[in-house]
Amino acid sequence: MPERHDHRTPPHQRAEPRSRSGVLGRRWKRTGTEPLYAQSALGVRLLLSVVFLPLFLAGTLLFWYWTAHSSPGDVPSSDSLLVLTLVCAGLTLFAAIDLVLVLRRRARERR
Repeated sequence: MPERHDHRTPPHQRAEPRSRSGVLGRRWKRTGTEPLYAQSALGVRLLLSVVFLPLFLAGTLLFWYWTAHSSPGDVPSSDSLLVLTLVCAGLTLFAAIDLVLVLRRRARERR
């Protein structure tokens, strides 16, 4: 059922429904099996991003330092340490992007 708006309220002051929570609106057509007003747990995502962003950043810096100061015969090898550095860097980037997206969505829903 489409949502009805009071036409006297300007469009920029209307609450944005969750059905339009994407950048361009609904990504997929409803199949009818999902809840009509399903919401993601933004508070949990925010908490996880805030906790794990500094943790992954510290891991990235630690493995980068360890890689830079390892010798060719060391165990673990510098190649293994480089892989761990890149994995931690990727997870850091993922957590940072998720944090930005969650903060943007929470700010938009407060309006």
